[in-house]
Amino acid sequence: MKQVQNLYGRYVSRSQVNLMTSFGFGRELVERAEGAWIWTRDGRRILDVTGGVGVLNHGHNHPRILAARRRFAEQRRMEVHKAFFSPYLAALSHNVATLLPGDLNISYFPNSGAEANEGAVKMAYKYHGGRRNTILRSDISFHGKTLGAGSLTGSSENAFRFPGLPGIVVHPFGDVAAVRAAVDAARTPEGKCDVYALMVEPYSASSMRCWSETDLHELRRLCDEHDIILIFDEVYTGWGKTGSLFYFMRYPGLLPDILVYSKSLGGGKASIAGYTAREPIFRKAYDRLSDVILHSTTYYGFGEETATAIEAINVVVEDDYPARARQIERILKPGLENIQKRYPEVVGQVAGTGALWGVFLTGGPKVLDIAGKLAPGFSGDPHFRTKLITLSVIAELYREHDIVSYYSPNVENPLVVAPTLAIEPDDLEHFLDGLDKTLAKGLPRLLARFVREKVGSRWPIGS
Repeated sequence: MKQVQNLYGRYVSRSQVNLMTSFGFGRELVERAEGAWIWTRDGRRILDVTGGVGVLNHGHNHPRILAARRRFAEQRRMEVHKAFFSPYLAALSHNVATLLPGDLNISYFPNSGAEANEGAVKMAYKYHGGRRNTILRSDISFHGKTLGAGSLTGSSENAFRFPGLPGIVVHPFGDVAAVRAAVDAARTPEGKCDVYALMVEPYSASSMRCWSETDLHELRRLCDEHDIILIFDEVYTGWGKTGSLFYFMRYPGLLPDILVYSKSLGGGKASIAGYTAREPIFRKAYDRLSDVILHSTTYYGFGEETATAIEAINVVVEDDYPARARQIERILKPGLENIQKRYPEVVGQVAGTGALWGVFLTGGPKVLDIAGKLAPGFSGDPHFRTKLITLSVIAELYREHDIVSYYSPNVENPLVVAPTLAIEPDDLEHFLDGLDKTLAKGLPRLLARFVREKVGSRWPIGS
């Protein structure tokens, strides 16, 4: 393990080593993983409730995903060649169109959610022929970390502002009136609407906030009124995570112009994302011979990745992953709400849907505010107290209960509970029991132990 840490420090990032070793799981190596479980090289069996941050809806090493990739390799299928059609790309595009409502028919498959978001924005800009220059996004949005997608991201995780897309206007999440005001204010010199796209996360997986059904339909009407391209980012929430195939599909008649998705599309094995446009949007933007290669990439529709995605979607449909997410909610929702009632001084709120939940921790001694001004790397961080409390709970869950979890770096920094959809009910009960026993120890003990292990006795947290 020490050798791996040294290699990370020399050739990857010393700061990443410092961050990861704040927890026990940064000090051990994984031997294997299956379903919701991880086995370390020293023999520990760890319950994973992170869901791979959205990637592992199928769990670790799903047997059907492994078999699909093995078949592709054994049959020596062709990975990529621009001079030949790909049956896998054709089949994947067809299958996605079959599952999505309305005329969401035309798909493109890059490597990551950030790349897919940028592709969607590019299509929206091209749809208007470059005559509009404003794009709207929310204040707490998370759309990726590339220059373009990062500039559309409002999360504090992107605290350093790199150069990015021009013409970005920010509005409060969930505020339809603010969106309408922003649209009305964005005018060309001729007085016409200047907004080419509205980026929306129907459900914000990093903050556990959502737009209401009424407001989402109002955004649709607003975009229709002004011919604005409505983009739904469901990179995290797609493929069953929230209890419907995509979050927006729980609302009849609601349709974006472009849908963006990624993460579990690859079944936990393939690096693949996608965005699917309504047919008229794509036809107007790109469907002419002069524009046919205006948007392309070397690894678009890579063979094994598309074959894997086909099987991943098959599993989602055949095993009814949305229903599995709803079953997980029937266990997690009352379990987490009961914990909130037992520890109201620590758990300020629980929120979520399907297999995506946040536990919002609070409290702690006031000395944490002073520590936050002095701690290296956290100076002036207004969320230092919350982060330290949440990190101490994460560390205790791993150390004492063999549970690996994580927290969202956005907005209120909740402890995220987002397990694979293949998790068993007993495993969920194990997590709830572990969280209950952890919080029963009290924040002073949890904080003292975490800080002592991380930075020694420099911060007088309490005992």
